[in-house]
Amino acid sequence: MNRPQNALSPAKLISNLGLKDRNTFGLDAHAELVYEVNAPEQIPAVIKEIRDQKLTWRVLGGGSNVILPPVLPGATLLMNIMDQDIISSNANAALLAVGAGVNWHELVVWTLENNLPGLENLALIPGTVGAAPIQNISAYGVEVADYINSIEAFDANKQTFVTLHNDACHFAYRDSCFKQNPQRFIVTKVVFKIPKTWRARVHYADLANQFGEHSSPSPEDVFLAVCKMRTQKLPDPRTIGNAGSFFQNPIVSIEQFETLLKVHTDLVSYPDATGKRKLAAGWLIDQCGFKGQRMGNVGVYENQALVLVNHGGGTAKDILVLAKCIQDKVRKEFGISLQIEPNIF
Repeated sequence: MNRPQNALSPAKLISNLGLKDRNTFGLDAHAELVYEVNAPEQIPAVIKEIRDQKLTWRVLGGGSNVILPPVLPGATLLMNIMDQDIISSNANAALLAVGAGVNWHELVVWTLENNLPGLENLALIPGTVGAAPIQNISAYGVEVADYINSIEAFDANKQTFVTLHNDACHFAYRDSCFKQNPQRFIVTKVVFKIPKTWRARVHYADLANQFGEHSSPSPEDVFLAVCKMRTQKLPDPRTIGNAGSFFQNPIVSIEQFETLLKVHTDLVSYPDATGKRKLAAGWLIDQCGFKGQRMGNVGVYENQALVLVNHGGGTAKDILVLAKCIQDKVRKEFGISLQIEPNIF
């Protein structure tokens, strides 16, 4: 029987696909089986096939926040859902629905070009729109959760599509229900709520220093300042493999912060919304002497101690051995446990 003209083609299946260009660390990894997902409607059949064959599986977006082993067993879903639409707009806000495969930075640029500012503090963060809520990406005092109205996803447990509104996503610092349940929710679309009334969010110290005390930066000014700072501090993955910030900034109680401050008077920290203090992990690592250090094929970036880099030929094992050395030294010196941010597959 011929397929109806409007019938959706199944997800493309590829065997033994190289992923070196699909992870920003530039790790030489291969996936045993890959499903290229171009539309949400392809997912139920993919998950059924995976479960019928009793395969392990995972979802891979832009590969900007992952550490891949040499071989990814089972099935890997590559999310290439690219639709993008303004679904409603009124005097107060616009709702923007964006597919999981859309490049994050390109979305930020598009919002500014279409007079929908708000996301500019998150410019130049690598990765895809679908990955953004999973990690609840954040930068310069802004979290993506601040602008998320809802998430559309496939619930692999219930075998159905669901819509989770912001409060149901359990967003926290670099965390969400999607990160906590990686084998359950497959993000297909993010609906952003962009307020029509814009205000510059430049209270974060590094960003505030880019502007004078009495300046009134435009959204474009903030965007350019963020891009300038990120370019100066963070390496381009196209030049040297990295996953951006490798460790989360640890959040400590006021009591622990004050105890540390008595010994380390120049301790860098920021107020946290929970009434605690967020310590600068990069500063802690720098104080332990790791900035610019190299261990074989991997190392710590010379301009930002929070970033681990692959100089070429590095493996997941190499990166994790270096990470453990850093964690052990920071724990010994400060009594602080650093949490790895990228997902370890």
